[in-house]
Amino acid sequence: MAKTNPFEFLQEVREEANKVTWPSRREIMISTAMVFIMVAVASVFFLIVDSILHRGVQWILGLAG
Repeated sequence: MAKTNPFEFLQEVREEANKVTWPSRREIMISTAMVFIMVAVASVFFLIVDSILHRGVQWILGLAG
């Protein structure tokens, strides 16, 4: 394993960081909105599934009792 000078390492890190394409403010806002929308859709989906399962278990337990 080759040892590198800490200054060379920091220079390479800076060069690699300059290659990164950072998202624009608009792209961040759109991505954030999409995350909130998908969280809301998933929440409603799991609420419906949980309600159906709850009613099914209550019905099965009602038959036994």
